[in-house]
Amino acid sequence: MDRFITRGKRKAESTLEENVDTTQKVKRTITALHNPIDNNPDGDGESTDIKLAILASLHPDFGHDALLDLLIAHDGSVEATTEALKSAQGVGQTAKKKSSGITSQASLRSFAVPSTTGDGNHGGASTTPKKPKLLSRKGATLHLYDPSDISTHTPCTVIHNFLPPSVANRLLVELLEEAKTFGKTTFKLFDNVVSSPHTSGFFVGSDYELAEQKSAYFYNGARLSDIRRLTPQLETVRPLVQDAVNHEIQKRIRTHHLYGGKKLKYQSPDRWSPNAAFVNLYDGPEQNVGWHSDQLTYLGPRAVIGSLSLGVAREFRVRKILPKDKDQDGNSGTTSNANLDSPNEGQISIHLPHNSLLVMHADMQEEWKHCVTPGQAIDPHPIAGKRRINVTYRDYRPEFHPRYTPRCACGIPTILRVVQKKRENWGKYFWMCHAGNQPGKEACSFFQWAEFDDDGRPLWKKGTGTRTAGLELDT
Repeated sequence: MDRFITRGKRKAESTLEENVDTTQKVKRTITALHNPIDNNPDGDGESTDIKLAILASLHPDFGHDALLDLLIAHDGSVEATTEALKSAQGVGQTAKKKSSGITSQASLRSFAVPSTTGDGNHGGASTTPKKPKLLSRKGATLHLYDPSDISTHTPCTVIHNFLPPSVANRLLVELLEEAKTFGKTTFKLFDNVVSSPHTSGFFVGSDYELAEQKSAYFYNGARLSDIRRLTPQLETVRPLVQDAVNHEIQKRIRTHHLYGGKKLKYQSPDRWSPNAAFVNLYDGPEQNVGWHSDQLTYLGPRAVIGSLSLGVAREFRVRKILPKDKDQDGNSGTTSNANLDSPNEGQISIHLPHNSLLVMHADMQEEWKHCVTPGQAIDPHPIAGKRRINVTYRDYRPEFHPRYTPRCACGIPTILRVVQKKRENWGKYFWMCHAGNQPGKEACSFFQWAEFDDDGRPLWKKGTGTRTAGLELDT
């Protein structure tokens, strides 16, 4: 089934008479073929092909990709998918044909058949959010366009047409001019000196914060020299982003199955208040950023980030991080029973058009990685052309100021990381030296497990000599 997720749409070439004749034939085969993809969650390629052929003949107005999404959403049932399509057509829903550029997609939720409650009544609402069926498949990329699907199947929410058009355009024009003096970040990766594949700038809200950033904060093991005040338009947009992100945080806590009606452990209960912004320029479809998780050092655990896209539309991809088990010989492996319930390694592509706000929620940085892939084809933007501006607003928490965090033998503040590979320590936070990220420098062996209270405030052990805005634990 994997290969159908990324296969191009097939064109319907049959005439009306052929469709009518074929419909009569395939209706007689539905009962025999109605098995939920061979009772296998991953599906079987041949049987899925047959089912798609049946659906295509019964519903020639719907594209291949839409039919595949619906078939997956209905557990491989041709009959259930057909009923959903009939219901959709009955209320005037039609399939949207895709162009070569970024387009919209019918929501998977809009085609869902109402579930049956325990008393046999249809449409009964449950107060407990249910875990959705995983749609991504290992080795394939699932493309999502509809905000409701994105919220359900990824750690993100998307708001399209976020700003008034005139405000979005003014911000875009301002940042395109500002970006003319952006630079690339240079750092060391596996003993090689590399530069970021795109340019960026860093902005803060006051002269005091600017001075603090230049003197106290470290990034990739060194201080930043080019730090700027928020531009007038960045300041104008900041409270709008703040209100929208806080609204989405509370909405996710109420409605997403992962949260169960309350914030995640270590997630801050305080109102998200952005005081800094990284602005990235992607000048052309070839500029990108590879798979990564954003640093938590100054944001704290379970951080939330508001990301505003302007200019040309690009793909933002996410994938779930799978912890690895060890076999009996101590080697890394993924064959234990504990891993059988883990999500697979399929990618999910979120298409971000101009003036869209992406909220990366508290379940994002620790458990998922994200990237911006090179674009094979893009639709030029009337103002930005082939360029994309991305603004990531961040809330730098005062209790994570470098004056409070541990320092290693190198004399610089350590960075906060989380275990993402080994299952036995998966999800645990730690402090480590970051000096080795700078060309010509070597990192020391400093390592310290990080501890937090349930609200993500750091806990320090007495006698460590660390000045802290957090709490102290008795040793």
